[in-house]
Amino acid sequence: MNRWSELAQSVIKGAELSKEEALCILNVPDIKLLELLQGAYLIRHHYYGNKVKLNMIMNTKSGLCPENCGYCSQSSVSTAPIKKYRMMDKGTILKGAEQAYHLNVGTYCIVASGRGPSNNEVDQVVSAVKEIKDKYNLKVCACLGILKPEQAVKLKEAGVDRYNHNLNTSENHHENITTSHSYQDRVNTVELIKEAGISPCSGVIVGMKETKEDLVEMAFSLKAIDADSIPVNFLHAIDGTPLEGTKELNPRYCLKVLALMRFVNPTKEIRISGGREVNLRSLQPLGLYAANSIFVGDYLTTSGQESTADHQMLEDLGFEIDFVSETVQA
Repeated sequence: MNRWSELAQSVIKGAELSKEEALCILNVPDIKLLELLQGAYLIRHHYYGNKVKLNMIMNTKSGLCPENCGYCSQSSVSTAPIKKYRMMDKGTILKGAEQAYHLNVGTYCIVASGRGPSNNEVDQVVSAVKEIKDKYNLKVCACLGILKPEQAVKLKEAGVDRYNHNLNTSENHHENITTSHSYQDRVNTVELIKEAGISPCSGVIVGMKETKEDLVEMAFSLKAIDADSIPVNFLHAIDGTPLEGTKELNPRYCLKVLALMRFVNPTKEIRISGGREVNLRSLQPLGLYAANSIFVGDYLTTSGQESTADHQMLEDLGFEIDFVSETVQA
């Protein structure tokens, strides 16, 4: 049994990685990469078998954001030529849910740009969620920015299962990425949704000129806030954003990052998220030996691969979709 399989068995028995061991994962020589993935897969299989959770994003409000996040094409400092529109009406959000249902998606993600939602925007989401929950067997995740306590309660009462608010990067690196809100603002939002009884979803964006030590800190910070679902985004640098032209990643390093997240957060849903097609490229299937969840369809302002290609990838791997379908109500 190799080093990483031995470490995986220890993790399964309840051992926790040290930060030094976590850093070793990112520094593993490429010749040992398959051994590392074998270890990550032992943990993944112990908790999730060969099942894969599918998620789909509906970008219900695009652009028009006052924040200055350096990675985002929707921010106030971006000159990227993206579509900009106000909050979608309920009918359009419901059509997205119907599409998600037919793609065997388990979680439908309602996303809106901005620092945080207005009360009217929350009411629009609440109305749509109630109908989605009545008609489809879908979990609903909302991602609307920084919430007020009463807004979180409304979303919970409407049936929102999960709320996404990413830490994005380490506390040390945060001010290099955005100054319009603090790292603590993000942590506070995650704690707020937990207090409201909503499952917390929080993850990272890799490839924003952070160090390997920053990445280790990210993994342990997500462990500390007890995020149930951890989306791992790989930077897809968009022209017109401050991070335009940034290309720090290769597929092998991306796989090491996914293994890091699995070893540090063994019981959690690890989702390969934005930028997987651009950064993992032909090695996308290998990512699912560490992760157990992916997005299907498009992202916020960038395109994903065809959903049929994702379903074929899962079939080729011998993995199965983690979704229990029910009859849609008339």
